[in-house]
Amino acid sequence: QGGTSGIGVAAIQMAKAMGAATVIATAGSDDKCKACIALGADHAINYKTQDFAEEIKTITAGKGVDVILDMVAGTYVDREVKSLAEDGRLVIIAVQGGVKSEINAGLVLRKRLTVTGSTLRPRPVAFKAAIAASLKQNVWPLIENGAIKPIIHSTFAAADAAQAHALMESNQHIGKIVLTWP
Repeated sequence: QGGTSGIGVAAIQMAKAMGAATVIATAGSDDKCKACIALGADHAINYKTQDFAEEIKTITAGKGVDVILDMVAGTYVDREVKSLAEDGRLVIIAVQGGVKSEINAGLVLRKRLTVTGSTLRPRPVAFKAAIAASLKQNVWPLIENGAIKPIIHSTFAAADAAQAHALMESNQHIGKIVLTWP
Protein backbone atom coordinates (compact mmCIF):
# COMPACT_ATOMS: atom_id res chain seq x y z
CA GLN A 1 0.00 0.00 0.00
CA GLY A 2 1.16 3.56 -0.61
CA GLY A 3 3.61 2.74 -3.39
CA THR A 4 4.61 6.36 -3.98
CA SER A 5 5.12 7.31 -0.35
CA GLY A 6 8.66 7.59 0.93
CA ILE A 7 8.40 4.13 2.47
CA GLY A 8 6.60 2.77 -0.58
CA VAL A 9 9.24 3.83 -3.12
CA ALA A 10 11.94 2.28 -0.92
CA ALA A 11 9.91 -0.91 -0.40
CA ILE A 12 9.32 -1.43 -4.13
CA GLN A 13 13.00 -1.03 -4.91
CA MET A 14 14.15 -3.15 -1.97
CA ALA A 15 11.75 -5.98 -2.83
CA LYS A 16 12.95 -6.11 -6.44
CA ALA A 17 16.63 -5.73 -5.53
CA MET A 18 16.33 -8.54 -2.98
CA GLY A 19 14.76 -10.94 -5.46
CA ALA A 20 10.98 -10.67 -5.09
CA ALA A 21 9.50 -12.37 -8.15
CA THR A 22 6.48 -10.07 -8.36
CA VAL A 23 5.88 -6.73 -6.70
CA ILE A 24 2.39 -5.23 -6.66
CA ALA A 25 1.90 -1.67 -5.43
CA THR A 26 -1.12 0.53 -4.82
CA ALA A 27 -1.32 4.26 -5.46
CA GLY A 28 -4.01 6.91 -5.71
CA SER A 29 -3.74 7.96 -9.36
CA ASP A 30 -2.82 6.55 -12.75
CA ASP A 31 0.29 8.78 -12.84
CA LYS A 32 1.36 7.45 -9.44
CA CYS A 33 0.78 3.89 -10.68
CA LYS A 34 3.08 4.64 -13.63
CA ALA A 35 5.69 5.90 -11.15
CA CYS A 36 5.42 2.61 -9.22
CA ILE A 37 6.06 0.66 -12.42
CA ALA A 38 9.05 2.90 -13.22
CA LEU A 39 10.44 2.14 -9.75
CA GLY A 40 10.26 -1.61 -10.43
CA ALA A 41 6.76 -2.75 -9.46
CA ASP A 42 5.40 -5.39 -11.82
CA HIS A 43 1.82 -4.22 -11.28
CA ALA A 44 0.29 -1.07 -9.84
CA ILE A 45 -3.32 -0.72 -8.74
CA ASN A 46 -5.12 2.62 -8.55
CA TYR A 47 -6.98 2.16 -5.26
CA LYS A 48 -9.31 5.06 -6.10
CA THR A 49 -10.66 3.42 -9.26
CA GLN A 50 -9.97 -0.30 -8.68
CA ASP A 51 -10.65 -2.74 -5.85
CA PHE A 52 -7.15 -3.85 -4.90
CA ALA A 53 -8.40 -7.18 -3.49
CA GLU A 54 -10.09 -8.07 -6.78
CA GLU A 55 -7.07 -6.93 -8.80
CA ILE A 56 -4.73 -9.04 -6.64
CA LYS A 57 -7.00 -12.03 -7.15
CA THR A 58 -6.78 -11.53 -10.92
CA ILE A 59 -3.02 -10.87 -11.00
CA THR A 60 -2.23 -13.93 -8.87
CA ALA A 61 -4.82 -16.23 -10.50
CA GLY A 62 -6.59 -16.50 -7.14
CA LYS A 63 -3.49 -17.51 -5.13
CA GLY A 64 -3.00 -14.20 -3.32
CA VAL A 65 0.19 -12.47 -2.28
CA ASP A 66 2.83 -13.57 0.22
CA VAL A 67 3.41 -10.24 2.00
CA ILE A 68 1.52 -6.98 2.35
CA LEU A 69 3.15 -3.88 3.81
CA ASP A 70 0.25 -1.79 5.09
CA MET A 71 0.38 1.88 6.06
CA VAL A 72 -3.41 2.30 6.05
CA ALA A 73 -4.98 -0.31 8.39
CA GLY A 74 -8.65 0.50 9.17
CA THR A 75 -11.04 -0.95 6.62
CA TYR A 76 -8.15 -2.13 4.41
CA VAL A 77 -7.18 -4.94 6.79
CA ASP A 78 -10.12 -7.22 5.97
CA ARG A 79 -9.47 -6.94 2.22
CA GLU A 80 -5.75 -7.46 2.80
CA VAL A 81 -6.39 -10.66 4.78
CA LYS A 82 -8.54 -11.88 1.87
CA SER A 83 -5.70 -10.96 -0.52
CA LEU A 84 -3.03 -13.03 1.22
CA ALA A 85 -1.88 -16.42 -0.02
CA GLU A 86 -1.63 -19.37 2.35
CA ASP A 87 1.04 -18.68 5.00
CA GLY A 88 0.96 -15.02 3.96
CA ARG A 89 2.00 -12.12 6.17
CA LEU A 90 0.35 -8.76 6.73
CA VAL A 91 2.67 -6.19 8.30
CA ILE A 92 0.96 -3.03 9.55
CA ILE A 93 3.36 -0.11 9.99
CA ALA A 94 0.93 2.83 10.19
CA VAL A 95 -2.76 3.44 10.76
CA GLN A 96 -3.64 6.28 8.38
CA GLY A 97 -7.06 4.69 7.80
CA GLY A 98 -7.82 4.20 11.47
CA VAL A 99 -6.91 1.88 14.32
CA LYS A 100 -10.00 -0.33 14.23
CA SER A 101 -10.37 -3.20 11.79
CA GLU A 102 -12.69 -6.15 11.40
CA ILE A 103 -11.37 -9.38 9.91
CA ASN A 104 -12.51 -12.92 9.28
CA ALA A 105 -10.48 -14.75 11.94
CA GLY A 106 -11.50 -18.08 10.41
CA LEU A 107 -9.69 -17.10 7.22
CA VAL A 108 -6.60 -16.24 9.26
CA LEU A 109 -6.72 -19.73 10.76
CA ARG A 110 -7.47 -21.63 7.54
CA LYS A 111 -4.72 -19.87 5.57
CA ARG A 112 -2.24 -19.87 8.50
CA LEU A 113 -1.77 -16.12 8.15
CA THR A 114 0.45 -13.87 10.22
CA VAL A 115 -0.90 -10.40 11.01
CA THR A 116 1.69 -8.28 12.76
CA GLY A 117 2.60 -4.68 13.35
CA SER A 118 5.66 -2.65 14.10
CA THR A 119 6.74 0.81 15.05
CA LEU A 120 10.24 1.89 16.00
CA ARG A 121 9.55 4.85 18.29
CA PRO A 122 9.10 2.91 21.55
CA ARG A 123 11.81 0.33 20.84
CA PRO A 124 15.09 0.38 22.78
CA VAL A 125 18.15 2.03 21.25
CA ALA A 126 19.90 -1.36 21.05
CA PHE A 127 17.06 -2.72 18.89
CA LYS A 128 17.27 0.30 16.58
CA ALA A 129 21.06 -0.11 16.40
CA ALA A 130 20.64 -3.74 15.33
CA ILE A 131 18.29 -2.65 12.55
CA ALA A 132 20.77 0.01 11.45
CA ALA A 133 23.57 -2.58 11.36
CA SER A 134 21.41 -4.95 9.30
CA LEU A 135 20.51 -2.15 6.88
CA LYS A 136 24.19 -1.25 6.52
CA GLN A 137 25.06 -4.87 5.75
CA ASN A 138 22.10 -5.84 3.55
CA VAL A 139 20.63 -2.68 2.04
CA TRP A 140 23.44 -0.13 1.86
CA PRO A 141 25.32 -2.13 -0.83
CA LEU A 142 22.14 -1.98 -2.95
CA ILE A 143 22.11 1.81 -2.57
CA GLU A 144 25.81 2.02 -3.41
CA ASN A 145 25.37 -0.03 -6.60
CA GLY A 146 22.28 1.95 -7.66
CA ALA A 147 19.73 -0.86 -7.28
CA ILE A 148 17.93 1.36 -4.75
CA LYS A 149 17.79 5.10 -5.36
CA PRO A 150 16.44 7.77 -3.03
CA ILE A 151 13.43 9.49 -4.56
CA ILE A 152 13.16 13.09 -3.40
CA HIS A 153 10.07 14.91 -4.61
CA SER A 154 10.80 18.34 -3.14
CA THR A 155 13.18 20.17 -0.87
CA PHE A 156 12.03 23.02 1.38
CA ALA A 157 13.87 25.35 3.73
CA ALA A 158 12.96 24.61 7.34
CA ALA A 159 11.29 28.02 7.50
CA ASP A 160 8.86 26.74 4.85
CA ALA A 161 7.92 23.59 6.79
CA ALA A 162 4.22 24.56 6.64
CA GLN A 163 4.35 24.45 2.83
CA ALA A 164 6.12 21.09 2.94
CA HIS A 165 3.48 19.77 5.31
CA ALA A 166 0.69 21.05 3.04
CA LEU A 167 2.28 19.20 0.12
CA MET A 168 2.48 16.03 2.20
CA GLU A 169 -1.17 16.34 3.24
CA SER A 170 -2.22 16.90 -0.40
CA ASN A 171 -0.81 13.45 -1.25
CA GLN A 172 0.48 14.81 -4.55
CA HIS A 173 4.11 13.88 -3.99
CA ILE A 174 6.10 10.83 -5.03
CA GLY A 175 8.89 9.92 -2.63
CA LYS A 176 10.31 12.01 0.16
CA ILE A 177 9.82 15.66 1.05
CA VAL A 178 13.03 17.03 2.57
CA LEU A 179 13.54 19.99 4.93
CA THR A 180 16.90 21.76 4.92
CA TRP A 181 18.49 24.03 7.51
CA PRO A 182 20.91 26.85 6.68
